[in-house]
Amino acid sequence: MLFDTAGTPPQDQDFSKELKTDDWAAEAHVIGALKKLGHEVRTIGVWDEPGAIIDEIKANAPDVVFNLTEHFNEVSAYDRNVAGLLEMMEVPYTGSSPTGLTLCKNKGMAKELLAYHKIRVPNFAIFSPGAAIRRPKRLRFPLFIKPLKEEGSVGISQGSFVETEDAFEERVRFIHERLNQEALAEEYIDGRELYVSILGNDRLRVFPYREVIFAEVPDDQPKFATFKAKWDDAYRERWGIRNVFAESLPNGANQRVANICRAVYRALRIRGYGRIDLRVTSEGEIVILEANPNPNLDRDDEFAQSAMKAGLNYPRMIQRILTLALTAKH
Repeated sequence: MLFDTAGTPPQDQDFSKELKTDDWAAEAHVIGALKKLGHEVRTIGVWDEPGAIIDEIKANAPDVVFNLTEHFNEVSAYDRNVAGLLEMMEVPYTGSSPTGLTLCKNKGMAKELLAYHKIRVPNFAIFSPGAAIRRPKRLRFPLFIKPLKEEGSVGISQGSFVETEDAFEERVRFIHERLNQEALAEEYIDGRELYVSILGNDRLRVFPYREVIFAEVPDDQPKFATFKAKWDDAYRERWGIRNVFAESLPNGANQRVANICRAVYRALRIRGYGRIDLRVTSEGEIVILEANPNPNLDRDDEFAQSAMKAGLNYPRMIQRILTLALTAKH
């Protein structure tokens, strides 16, 4: 099993202390499930040196690699290179290929591809560092501005929602200067925010939808998942932010959501398991926000909760992900 470390991993690769902490819950849960299933598990921490991966695979050739890496050398987009290394070494591995990881991590590229497939996404524009910051007339306020290549709501705060030219320029410049990458500006979509988890390679299983509720946010205020809204428990409690199973959608939208999310999963070459984030407007329009290959597998996170709601207990879910890795076509 491969996973990220916060710095150079220890020589002995002993992570027993870290695995007892909340920050390492997903890794601990997956290891526990694998052992419960009867698998022999070896763990390798990944930071900025691929040699440990290569040496381990040569010394102890695995039947399959459970790939939980999300970064390499603190660069989120480099997760594709870890998958690429495994592919070059001809080792089966869980989750998406370099192609799927590349398409999904570059949110602009993903939106362009989905638009080509006539899947509704917000109108958007990309602003590179050093280029002039001018809002195209086709982009109408309010706008939502975020980094092009991050995940987990990194770089998203209340300041991401802008309604004036000055605020727009200030936020784009903030992304350029603080995160050193392109800024993605898209029209803000008002509506219910759903998370749709999917398991499979060719035949896709869509699990029950999750929804984020903003109970204490006033009706006239925008509602969206900032970094604090996702990861700060005190902030979530103050604003009544809860992730729950979605109640039924009106007018047959349940099936339309499932069909559209399957199309997104296939168009973006997601493999093994993924999560699609979307909004459903008051008029029933379904708008895709982004797609997440290899989402968090913490037992308490969206993917596992949805799988369990569908009757797939946690160890069986982990085994299914392993089986999909062993049968994936490259």
